[in-house]
Amino acid sequence: MSSVTTTPKGDRRVSPVFLGIAAVMAVSGYAVWKGFSDSAAFAVFLFVVSAWVVSLCLHEYAHARTALHSGDITIGAKGYLTLNPLKYTHALLSIVLPVVFVILGGIGLPGGAVYIERDRVRGRWRHSLISAAGPLTNALFALVCAMPFWLFGLGGVPLAFRQALAFLVFLQVSATLLNLVPVPGLDGYGVIEPWLSQRIRRQIAPFAPFGLIAVFVVLYQGTVNNAFFDLIYAILGHLGVDQNSIYCGQDLFRFWSTQDPRCSVAAFFGP
Repeated sequence: MSSVTTTPKGDRRVSPVFLGIAAVMAVSGYAVWKGFSDSAAFAVFLFVVSAWVVSLCLHEYAHARTALHSGDITIGAKGYLTLNPLKYTHALLSIVLPVVFVILGGIGLPGGAVYIERDRVRGRWRHSLISAAGPLTNALFALVCAMPFWLFGLGGVPLAFRQALAFLVFLQVSATLLNLVPVPGLDGYGVIEPWLSQRIRRQIAPFAPFGLIAVFVVLYQGTVNNAFFDLIYAILGHLGVDQNSIYCGQDLFRFWSTQDPRCSVAAFFGP
């Protein structure tokens, strides 16, 4: 006789908060596409930020859904399956901080966290899959956003929308790579942790709160920084996303700054 993991419907119903964020993404994206907004840059800002938050919610949902099917039946009661960012254990770390990093630094900071009762999960592969589910979601989000670049071509895609998508893909790829770094506090470490001995885990545990800080300190070093961004641009190049579009997408995103004239329609296509 087999048992089936179930959760009440209320625990799985998509949150109005998430639907509201998704609506902002859809409306602002449409405004960018059609050029309805007097300020294309502000519309791009709304589109990228809301899409980024949607991707963060999906990232955490992927962790939660995978954990549910791996044995943690408490996930539903915690509200993680509703996609409501306010239900996360640390909304500041999961949503606010990544958004601030995008605004200030233009880089996809990994979010987190949902609290998973790991003692309910059996099997090292399941533990690894739970951790990998989030970054894989970011990677899938990047592929979907990059589809106009590598699948359909860019004919008929408005310039501002193309640039906004390019910057959004950049954020997703950078977040995926950062999150896969095998450092405590990041999902990459969660993937390999089940395969480490108890002795090594105990030795590493005290450093877990400082993992992300250490990553950014290392990334600040010129050689590492160059290698990291070279890898990002290499991946984006294979997806057909060019650096000029990324740069101009970020330039538009920063609506509070003067737009670089090199990102105008005339600069791209000539008079």
